[in-house]
Amino acid sequence: QVQLVESGGGLVQPGGSLRLSCAASGRIFSIGNMGWYRQAPGKQREMVAIITRSSSLNYADSVKGRFTISRDNAKNMLYLQMNSLKAEDTAVYYCYAEMKTRLVGGMSDYWGQGTQVTVSS
Repeated sequence: QVQLVESGGGLVQPGGSLRLSCAASGRIFSIGNMGWYRQAPGKQREMVAIITRSSSLNYADSVKGRFTISRDNAKNMLYLQMNSLKAEDTAVYYCYAEMKTRLVGGMSDYWGQGTQVTVSS
């Protein structure tokens, strides 16, 4: 079973830091673009950061300068270092990856189950 599993979420005070991890596992032939998305209650899911296979980066304006996305292709891992956290960062954070999981066919979209990040005093 191919899956993405996030970890590292939790409760943190404003100004604090968290590091999220996403592990891809299963029968994976290749991984393309990966990213982090988040969804706050009552809001649409939004892109937080994207990193391509070759490590090109794209960040939402709201997190630029505070968050850093990275990946370890050898370990099939994705990370999000979140610094200077604000209450507005509170959301469920989801890992996303394009993955080839069959010999026949190309990439398909995969999503993790999400991990809760709560920034509160």
